[in-house]
Amino acid sequence: MTDDTTAGRPERYAFEFDPRFAPLLSVLGIRPDTAGVLVGPGTLRVRFGPWVTETPLANVSGVETTGPYSPFRAIGVHVSLADRGLTFATNARSGLCVRFHEPIRGGEPFGLLRHPGLTVTVADPAGLAEKLSRRL
Repeated sequence: MTDDTTAGRPERYAFEFDPRFAPLLSVLGIRPDTAGVLVGPGTLRVRFGPWVTETPLANVSGVETTGPYSPFRAIGVHVSLADRGLTFATNARSGLCVRFHEPIRGGEPFGLLRHPGLTVTVADPAGLAEKLSRRL
């Protein structure tokens, strides 16, 4: 984690895996032990198997609970052609879209494409939204 702008230890939010898609995601290296959202101190860090993105909490500009989604358009890693938003999804039920002041890297290995938002399908989207909203 980077600079300490929030008190306390980092808090981890696990992804909620739909058992129907877990075997496919596992082939990509995305499992409960390799996927999660870590908040604090001062940093938002998301790991989704081999994909990792990190940004200061001060870069978060807003959050919105979203879903449900079409499984074929959501499960896995996706970049929206409409707005370049990045999605890390393990279920089609619900997630949290986190928007940023400055777009982040994370969807491709060279860091050329920047993402103004990141949707994550954590088990507790309301809890993560509350935690991040305290920083706004």
